[in-house]
Amino acid sequence: MRRMFRLALAVEGFHVEEAGDGLQALYKIEERPPDLVVLDLGLPAVDGLAVQQEIAGSALTRQIPVVIVTGSTADLTHVPVFCVLRKPVAPDELITTVRRCLQAGATSQIPGSPIADRGSRS
Repeated sequence: MRRMFRLALAVEGFHVEEAGDGLQALYKIEERPPDLVVLDLGLPAVDGLAVQQEIAGSALTRQIPVVIVTGSTADLTHVPVFCVLRKPVAPDELITTVRRCLQAGATSQIPGSPIADRGSRS
């Protein structure tokens, strides 16, 4: 899936950096904060929820929109993100969500998005 995401985003002109696990993701995000993070909750080493909490908790990164990707059907309304994709994710669904999240930013809701779950933001 990571390879498909990278290819779909690159074809659309996005610059993509990858991380193999949560620790590497946190290091890369701190080293060079991205415009947006596509974050799988099932990351090894440090899970995606912990990575999201670190992003949200830092003054340097809390403005970064996060797209959560998960195979879980669990309720994620407690996670302060507005872009949640449930697996399986089609490339066009990913691109549409990334564009909406970039446009909305980290602190705005995405009105009427049929593919984004909305959670509460504190």
